[in-house]
Amino acid sequence: MLRTSPELLTPGGGRRTTVPGTVPAYRSGVCNGTLGELYQGPHWEAGVPHIAVVSLPVDKFSWCHFTAGPDGTGFDGSALDARPKAGRAVELFLDHYGLTMPTGRLAFHSELPVGKGMASSTADIVAALRCLFRLFALPYDQDAVTGILGRIERADSVFLDEFALYLSAGQRIVRPLGATVGLHACYIAEEGTVDTEAAGPALLAHYSRHRGAYRECLDGLLTAFGRNDAAAVAAAATRSATLSQGVLPKRTFDVLLDHRARLGADGLFVAHTGTVVGYLFQRRPDQRTRAELSEFFLSLGHQCHFSHVGWGHV
Repeated sequence: MLRTSPELLTPGGGRRTTVPGTVPAYRSGVCNGTLGELYQGPHWEAGVPHIAVVSLPVDKFSWCHFTAGPDGTGFDGSALDARPKAGRAVELFLDHYGLTMPTGRLAFHSELPVGKGMASSTADIVAALRCLFRLFALPYDQDAVTGILGRIERADSVFLDEFALYLSAGQRIVRPLGATVGLHACYIAEEGTVDTEAAGPALLAHYSRHRGAYRECLDGLLTAFGRNDAAAVAAAATRSATLSQGVLPKRTFDVLLDHRARLGADGLFVAHTGTVVGYLFQRRPDQRTRAELSEFFLSLGHQCHFSHVGWGHV
């Protein structure tokens, strides 16, 4: 069980002024985002539903870079002003290890739009923490990462290198699902943004009304992962996405569902608390299919995007 208690994050007592030895000129941390989830629904414990996810990792990333500065210029953390959650993560990290930042500055770069359900804030946090582990030459500690995340937000499991059924508020892995399933996605991001934290009560109420359907959906997904069956994973993702239409609907979902077979997709997926919606394919779409998909989404008023998703090579 992952540790998320406050004791994990108490100050380390006595701060080191900087990293031992020479401060490296550059250090970076990188974290992938998601295209939402293959599943988002309830995991019941002692009769109480908790929001559980099986995140759909995508080959889009957030970076955090540290660049050393001239002696005496101090630390420039202004980049954290636009990313307050990452800023809070840096504070908690420094308190936990009893450190202060050396002379230099932090900078961020991200391919993940905000508020679309692509785990942009979680990816920023994890990228910043990974950068700090490298900067201070500390062994990477996943318990420390999840402990910090638990103090900041309900998170996706982007810090893992495998699929997992994950409690997003409790920051706990319920069941690891391996790294053998890979798929290809064609997706769009609809207009608007979604406040993930604010959506929590509506989600839990929806889960309680559809407990049986979610149980069947999750059982199918777990069975599919157990068989390394990408087509069955895509089918279970379609069921989860369809269930989510009852609480946070996507405007284009129904038309995508109607055209799935014609366009040769194996399934649909959504960012359940976001605006991303798209198709899943077992095999990389060929040139003709990519053109047909692009024309279809253009007719809906959107530019589509393509990406590998998951961990397995396809």
